[in-house]
Amino acid sequence: MFKKLFWLFLVVVLGVSCGKENSILPNVPVNFSLPLTDPRLSRLSTAGGAVAISGYGLAGLIIYRRADNAYVAFDRCSTVNPEMKNAVLLDDPTITATDPVSGAKYSLYDGSPVKAPAKISLKQYSVGIAGNTLQVTN
Repeated sequence: MFKKLFWLFLVVVLGVSCGKENSILPNVPVNFSLPLTDPRLSRLSTAGGAVAISGYGLAGLIIYRRADNAYVAFDRCSTVNPEMKNAVLLDDPTITATDPVSGAKYSLYDGSPVKAPAKISLKQYSVGIAGNTLQVTN
């Protein structure tokens, strides 16, 4: 009886440990701010507007203005093979972004994957408005 329980336990442990591990993007400091009147943010003047900003996060930032006028920000690093640091590109219209290498597509409303092979949402950062300045931090 003990041997059967031991083998059953061993099979269960080995079966669980063989699953593929989901990759998670590493945390990097992000502290971006610009006045909303800056020309680089001009596409954010209306709902549905999005901009890509280089030099922050792992592969840059995407800042999106949702239909409810809330701002959201995501790292441009695709969650498919994140070690490659592929930057997703804004689609036209700007409601999604696509990884040009894997073809994965993400919603800009909440960063969720909308087309395989993506299974994990884009990394999201905090967005705040202080006066007339947009701030993206983590």
